[in-house]
Amino acid sequence: MPTEKTLRAGSAQKRTAILTAAQELFLTNGFDRSSVDAVAALAKVSTRTVYDYFGDKQTLLRAVVEAVDQSLVATIRRTLDDTLADLTEPAELEDALITFSMRIATDMLNSAEHATLQRLVQAESGHLPRRDEHAMASAPDEALGERFAALARAGLLEVSDARLAADHFIALTFGVAINRLGSANAAGDARVQPLIVEGVRAFLRAYRSG
Repeated sequence: MPTEKTLRAGSAQKRTAILTAAQELFLTNGFDRSSVDAVAALAKVSTRTVYDYFGDKQTLLRAVVEAVDQSLVATIRRTLDDTLADLTEPAELEDALITFSMRIATDMLNSAEHATLQRLVQAESGHLPRRDEHAMASAPDEALGERFAALARAGLLEVSDARLAADHFIALTFGVAINRLGSANAAGDARVQPLIVEGVRAFLRAYRSG
């Protein structure tokens, strides 16, 4: 009975070089026209090293998408820490939520990383398992839900299901902008900000404590 190949953790520097090279080639040439040999040459490693670290080209694509997604989630968590930490007064909440949303709608949604993720997922969705797309979509909800749960413990929100509250917040803010304008990138469209402000206020009407 065949056994599944164990992948090497290997050198972090080599892994980063392989992922960077693969990302560049997948974006430039597409998945089907990018060979493992070409990735190895651009990363200045052997083809065997690419296979040892990632197994096959599809797994490498998934790793590229996951790496970009994790970087974006890290940005969301930093923004949450910058804008929604240490709140103590209910009156602070609206401005803090608007500031968080506008930071995401300008800094993150206008970033090269976000554009890269969108292009890869849209162009290569046939090579990505659906469960991966769902996992990527759920990561921001999870981070925001954790913060809403903390705000509920502080008495600033009334939240029975933090993940559902995060889904509602995203739908009322970024979701409305995307449905109305096709994008929630406030750096590219000044119409995004008023929609986000009204979405935050609608969310607070439903979830504000007291």
